Amino acid sequence: MAQGILSGLTVIDLTQNVAGPFCSQVLGDLGATVIKVERPGSGDDTRAWSPPSVGRHSSTFLALNRNKSSICVDIDSIEGRKLIADLVATADIFIHSMKPGSAERRGLGWDDLRKINPKLVYSAISAFGSSGPLSSLPGYDPLMQAFTGVMSTTGNEGEDPVRVGVSLIDMGTGMWAAIGILSSLLARVGTGEGANVEASLLDTGVGWMSVFVSSFGASGEVPRKMGSAMAMTAPYELFTAADGSVFIAAGNDRLFAKVCGGLGALALSEDPRFKTNPERVHHRHELHAELSRLVRTRPVAEVVACLRAAGAPCSEMNTVDKMLTHPQIEAAGIVRPLPVADCADHRVVALPVKIGGARGARFEQPPELGADTDSILARLGYDPKQVAALRASGAIA
Repeated sequence: MAQGILSGLTVIDLTQNVAGPFCSQVLGDLGATVIKVERPGSGDDTRAWSPPSVGRHSSTFLALNRNKSSICVDIDSIEGRKLIADLVATADIFIHSMKPGSAERRGLGWDDLRKINPKLVYSAISAFGSSGPLSSLPGYDPLMQAFTGVMSTTGNEGEDPVRVGVSLIDMGTGMWAAIGILSSLLARVGTGEGANVEASLLDTGVGWMSVFVSSFGASGEVPRKMGSAMAMTAPYELFTAADGSVFIAAGNDRLFAKVCGGLGALALSEDPRFKTNPERVHHRHELHAELSRLVRTRPVAEVVACLRAAGAPCSEMNTVDKMLTHPQIEAAGIVRPLPVADCADHRVVALPVKIGGARGARFEQPPELGADTDSILARLGYDPKQVAALRASGAIA
């Protein structure tokens, strides 16, 4: 069900880097036909984001571009823009990640394309959004982590802020765009009309800061870096064990009692300093010291086993290699093989959602640059002479 839920829908994808390609990959995983439009000669920037690479492919490009075909079009040429219009005429979804105003100057804005196809769901992904003094500026994930304050809350107190390693703003923006697109497709069933979906890195970054914004409004205190800890509850952080680290999370008094029981120190749950969450937050340093004393001489596996047996939320601190070999990851079935040239055992992360109890099973290799240009043009009705003329003019490659 998951792999065919969008079957029959066509996506014209003029995005690159991370946010847009992640969005279109989600749609492709769900069964949509995704036509990736790339610059002649170089294509998506992430094709060159290496090392690391898998054979001749950038690992970043491989992670974000499965289940797509590739056509090379110069959208700055008159012929190229005409070709995009031909693609849009029979498409369902159009996605781009050009700076606000760039698509419009090329005749590829929402108002332009809906005249060609009133049923088109149009999605523009940008850095700062379509309005405001910074709207014309480019942006990348770490830049937006800094601008929206995400980076200011990440790291250890007294040390420089650090970037969240995962491109959570880029990928989150891709998710919001996909949600907006899917919602618009649902609405189209009733209205018969398309919609203009906007997503920006700015909105996503501010969205991820929702709890911090609310906390600041309530207390007037600027949220600060707390390492692995959390301001509003304790314990909710990493603890150093004899051979690694364990994250312990007690989101309420009942769970804190289970933490204490699992560590063989039930009396701590009755200590007046720690009996309620507000008291634990107030005395977080003393609490951390008490729990550290119970954890630091014991192996990670022992601590985790005791806490889980007691029903206390916890986790060993895994690196990527350890995470990938954990039996739970195998049972989840979220990491799947995607053989590519020069690497028969390459693996990728599947769509992180199940529909009807199953994940999408569609796993087609990311496309070679421009590999599908001729076949896509043939489907549009271009004959070989017209294709040759377009190639000679530089409109396609």
